[in-house]
Formats: sequence, C-alpha cells, structure tokens
Amino acid sequence: MNAGATAERVHEALRLRIMSREFRPGDRLDPAVLAAPLAASVTPVRDALHRLTGEGLVETRTAGGFHVPALDEPGLEDLYDWSAELVLLAINAWRRPAILPPLGDLADDAALADRTAATFLAVARHSANREHALALDRLNARLHAVRTVEEHVLEGTHAELQALWQAVRTAERKHLKILCRSYHRRRRRAAADIVRAVYRAD
Repeated sequence: MNAGATAERVHEALRLRIMSREFRPGDRLDPAVLAAPLAASVTPVRDALHRLTGEGLVETRTAGGFHVPALDEPGLEDLYDWSAELVLLAINAWRRPAILPPLGDLADDAALADRTAATFLAVARHSANREHALALDRLNARLHAVRTVEEHVLEGTHAELQALWQAVRTAERKHLKILCRSYHRRRRRAAADIVRAVYRAD
C-alpha cells in the first residue's frame, strides 16, 4: 500500500472513530498510541490528526498534543446556530424546482445521525452555490457525535426528520424553512441536556 493510500485510510478511520463517539470530548489523541491499532506508522497518524484539526474534529492545545474538542453548552449552541444559518442560506440559493437534482430515499433503518446528515446535505446540494454543500458536509461531521444522542434527549426526532426529508423531496421551500428553524430551536433549548448526554453515553 502506498503512502497516499495509507494516509487516506488513516484519516478516514480516525474521522469515523471521532464521529461515532469512540473518544469522549477532551480525550487526548496520542499518535504513538493510535498508530498500532491503525496498522500505520506514527507519521501518517500525525498527518491525519493535523488534517482533522483543520476540519474542526480535533484541536491542538498550548500544553501540546491533539485532543477531541471539549463540548460545552455555549459551543453547542453556536454550532446549532451556524447549522441553522447555513441551511437557510442554502435554501435561499436553491435553483428553480424544475432543475433540482434527484434525491434518493433514506433507508428506514439508517442511524438518525446519518439520516440527518443526508437530509441537510441534500438541502445544500440543491443550492446554486457549491460552497454550501462543502460547508454543510464539514459541519455534519462536527455534529455527528452530538446527533447520536439527540433522540435520547428529545422526543419525536424520527418524525421530525421525516417531515424535513419530505419537504426537501417536494422542494417546499417555505415549509422547509419553518421546519428547519423549529428543528434548530428545539436543539438549542436542549443544548445543556444534550451535552450531558454526550459525556454520559457509553
């Protein structure tokens, strides 16, 4: 396996482990410790951690080393606010419904976090501005771990997401904006409980 393939594999493996909450917020990510389980040398692991830092999934601290970013209520509120703003920007930049790209169906048994990411990414891909999809994809990764616990804090999350998906499929722009604002307001109000759930979850 060449160096490029190894670097890409290590990056994707670490990205998925962080998104799935294998590490808790604040955990130190030691390249030397991570290298063996990833069947890689320290260099591609360190390179992947630098890349993930640029993506917002890892942070470096003045004391040294890589860490999973800590999560607190104000920070999560900011992420939800940014998500709401970005989704609404994308909706406002939608092409005419007649030329919207086709959407596939979400698998009913897909995890809620995966279905949520697919729904909002579909919204962004309708936009005439390709930067919306790039930004939403990165934000989806940063919110993935949080979304894995939302259904344990909030009621009706599956029905809520189904309504959003249907509005995307039918290109009901006005209705979708209402649903998106409601979706993000609910989570912003519950941010403290969601943070606690992330730290307590196994």
